[in-house]
Amino acid sequence: MASSPEHPGSVLGPSRTKAGISGIIMTAFAAFGGMLFGYDTGTIAGIIQMNDWIKTFGRPDSTSPTGYSVSTSRESLVVSILSAGTFFGALAGAPAADMLGRRVSIMLTCLVFSLGVSLQTGAPNFATFTVGRVFAGMGVGLVSTLIPMYQSECSPRSIRGALVSCYQWAISIGMLLAAVVNNATKDRTNHSAWQIPISVQLVWAFVLLFGMLWLPETPRWLIKRDRREDAAKAMSRLRSLPMDDPVVQSELRDIVASLEEEREMNQSSYADCFRFTRNKIAFRTLTGIALQAWQQLTGINFISYYGVTFFTSAGIQNPFLISVITNVVGTSMTVFGIWAVDSFGRRSMLIWGAAVMCVCEFLVAIVGVTIPTSNLGGQRALIALVCIYVGAFASTWGPVAWVVTGEIFPLNVRAKGISLSAASNWLWNWAIAFATPYLVNKGAGEAALGVKVFFIWGSTCAGCIAFTYFCIPETKGLSLEQIDLLYQHSTPVTSTSYRKQIIAESVLRDGSAERGDAAGTVGLEKGGADWEVEEVKQGEPAGS
Repeated sequence: MASSPEHPGSVLGPSRTKAGISGIIMTAFAAFGGMLFGYDTGTIAGIIQMNDWIKTFGRPDSTSPTGYSVSTSRESLVVSILSAGTFFGALAGAPAADMLGRRVSIMLTCLVFSLGVSLQTGAPNFATFTVGRVFAGMGVGLVSTLIPMYQSECSPRSIRGALVSCYQWAISIGMLLAAVVNNATKDRTNHSAWQIPISVQLVWAFVLLFGMLWLPETPRWLIKRDRREDAAKAMSRLRSLPMDDPVVQSELRDIVASLEEEREMNQSSYADCFRFTRNKIAFRTLTGIALQAWQQLTGINFISYYGVTFFTSAGIQNPFLISVITNVVGTSMTVFGIWAVDSFGRRSMLIWGAAVMCVCEFLVAIVGVTIPTSNLGGQRALIALVCIYVGAFASTWGPVAWVVTGEIFPLNVRAKGISLSAASNWLWNWAIAFATPYLVNKGAGEAALGVKVFFIWGSTCAGCIAFTYFCIPETKGLSLEQIDLLYQHSTPVTSTSYRKQIIAESVLRDGSAERGDAAGTVGLEKGGADWEVEEVKQGEPAGS
């Protein structure tokens, strides 16, 4: 059945969705993949400042207190090469997710990531360490595509934002644990100083791999592969409801109807991601790519990658401890973001978050330029402003960017759209990680900006505000299929009012859904024909 602007809820059924505790736990567990992302990102910031790592992979330098130093080019390479691997890993996530399924691809990702960690841990030279960073990066890139996709396709619409935001929370927890472990091992005088923080990552990969064995495949991927009975079983597990429950059947009908409409448009290739059609797929793709780019341009990874180095150069005592504090702030504020994203909405969170970061970053730059490093009050103000900035990012642009990326694409091109968006994230992540030492450090051919680099980040956050206002629609409380209608019949600026119209019509349809067929078999549309889902015993495992 086709939809229309006059009847925005005509193919979508009720707005009410149910999810039992077990289904919520399963979907939330997948967010653990963010630990791989966050811990690996956070651990390198401390490792490159450890004396034994510098001695092992650096070169003799009589001017250095330790007798060794790492050149700017080598420091830039070892930090940024992870992002080069993640770029290609993110792109590989689309074909893997479409061919193997979301669940199996996540499990294979754990193996790729573990190879990279093992190479780094046992690296006898800089080349081996660098290759290990590339493989670990590929694993992190795959995770950044697959986890938001898996969670978005499994989550009930009412708490989808919160569940996908758990991915960013896991990233924050990973960064916090990395800072804690780095602080605990930094004073060791042998290779264990940096080998322990790196090898801990094998534990995170094992937990994710083992846990995914028990999780179902996403119903949307199974329907896309015409495995409809398996899709019904998976949806039943995720919602903790019988297969013949009206809510389960309504969601399945919505997915089938939306997929058939997409198939009629024949839009499923990479080229289709950039075609300007009434479904606005090109606009969605460019929005996802730009959103992830702007997330990186907030400057947050300057603190993630070079936080210890920055605090040291700013004259702050015990920079490792300050790094732990900023990560505690980030982890705590992400919890607020998990609640707020489904309460305040995506657009307002992004706009206000960018505004707060913009103010903080300009103030950090001004304080750093005008107050000497010997001024204790100035250093405390600097730390406080950085903590507010980190907290604003962790509660808004950190989780919400991944929420929006995971939900704005139609099923036929979802894997490719999320993959391109995640690749954009890592491309800019690499560019910033590679360029930052040359922007900040003092030396021949280097900009020596120091704290003045925050003037750049403040300006880019101002750009984030304008981008959000004109390009990000409000999708709070809508199913993935309803978001298709939102794009077809409204603009980002008018999306809030049209979203209310969709929800209002869906609420009116609740009663009819409650009176729907509760028999053992249910007919679901497919181009005018019905297909049946046979009654399956509750608790039977879903298809993988």
